Amino acid sequence: LLTDSGGFQIFSQKNLRTIREEGVLFRSHLDGSTHFLSPEKAMEIQLALGADIMMVFDECSSSPQDSQAERVSMERTLRWAQRSKEAIGRHRASFYSHKQWLFGIGQGGTDLRLRRECIQRLIELDFPGFAIGGLAIGEPRGLMLDVVGQSLGWLPSAKPRYLMGVGTPKDLLDCVSLGVDMFDCVLPTRNGRNGWLFTRNGHLVIKNAQYAEDERPIDASCQCMVCRRYSRAYLRHLFQSNEILSSILNSYHNVYFYLDTIRQIREAIASQRLLEYRQDFLRQQETS
Repeated sequence: LLTDSGGFQIFSQKNLRTIREEGVLFRSHLDGSTHFLSPEKAMEIQLALGADIMMVFDECSSSPQDSQAERVSMERTLRWAQRSKEAIGRHRASFYSHKQWLFGIGQGGTDLRLRRECIQRLIELDFPGFAIGGLAIGEPRGLMLDVVGQSLGWLPSAKPRYLMGVGTPKDLLDCVSLGVDMFDCVLPTRNGRNGWLFTRNGHLVIKNAQYAEDERPIDASCQCMVCRRYSRAYLRHLFQSNEILSSILNSYHNVYFYLDTIRQIREAIASQRLLEYRQDFLRQQETS
């Protein structure tokens, strides 16, 4: 179980929150009620959930942002990381005895100097793993990959390296090739709810009329429960009927596809053929 601290969620609700040194005051987008989240509270919640991997409370800055504002945000992230670590030390015995790791999060936007400084100072705090945060929020993909590649060069290779909020199947392959170990992303489920399905031969949009009488599975090479049992025509019918089962089945397939892709990437690494696998995978995606 991996839990985030709430930093990105607060960032995404920027019209509903006020950032202070103590923490973040925000209003619920559901009922307007007021809540306060601090590094200490975020750690208490994650410990109580029994998470195996927890994240420090960080400030995910907007992109693009001027260098001075980015430094203010980065410095606050580092202070909150220190407070998060101290809070874990105070609260750990009150919750679970099993090993619970706290990861630091590198911020700094697309400013490589700030990124490097942030990572170097996080390393001094001696976290068991590190995340690269604050990317895939609007910057060009090439710039994102450059920042990821540079950041990985500064992070210790003997500890897990986690890229937050990324991404498409192509992003996974490119970033694993750079040296990323872990990912999280809403794409499989968010796209599934909207009828966008990932396949080995690219994506398909199940609501399109061309699938109304298509009795084939989503992906003939996929072994998931959805592909073994249901046709594209039936899945289109569920989507067009606004059935909740549509979101469930589409998301199930997409999550399976992502996990299976990562499984194949692991096997390619173990057999020393990652480059070959990447070329074959991308060729299938681009020629579909």
